[in-house]
Amino acid sequence: MPQPPGWTCTGCGAEWPCATKQSQLLAEFGGASAGLAVYLGSCLVAAVQDLPTLPLAGARNRFLGWLPRSRI
Repeated sequence: MPQPPGWTCTGCGAEWPCATKQSQLLAEFGGASAGLAVYLGSCLVAAVQDLPTLPLAGARNRFLGWLPRSRI
């Protein structure tokens, strides 16, 4: 779980979602599903409100940039 307002991992103290949590989230959501992207998007919005100095491009990459892209 993230630790607001700094959005760090409660397990390791790294920026959330850390590499371990990313793997766990992919497993929980059965891969890079739309549900996972929606969940992370809501986390992104909350984190930007908690961390107003967080650069938006960096926040987007941190919360969504690691998701595997779907192949059509």
